[in-house]
Amino acid sequence: MDRRSILTRGNSGGVALELAVTIPTLILVLLAMLEVVVVARLQLELVAAAREGARVAATVVDPAAAVRAAQEAVGPNLSDRIVVEVTRPAVPGRLAIVRVSLRHQLVTPLLRWLSVDLSGRAVMRVER
Repeated sequence: MDRRSILTRGNSGGVALELAVTIPTLILVLLAMLEVVVVARLQLELVAAAREGARVAATVVDPAAAVRAAQEAVGPNLSDRIVVEVTRPAVPGRLAIVRVSLRHQLVTPLLRWLSVDLSGRAVMRVER
């Protein structure tokens, strides 16, 4: 046997072991990054829904209209899962506050037991 074949034959097991450890780790990191993107998108949707609800709460006396506006802003997939809280004083010039919250269950297999509480809040002055 020459020296070159001894060196290459001894490294092949180490390379296979490194790949066996690296590939699952890389997959887990990619799945975690995907979860972060999903949670960030949901957070932005909740803030947009709270803004829409606050716009309606500032102009319409009925708080149920603000709740409907916030639910419509998130779309049919999330509208039944969100909780909308509206605080609207009857006095013009005071602050109408809309808070939209959601408990999101992560979908990555190893993180499925974990849930994240997300919320968005918006404030606008009551016009009428």
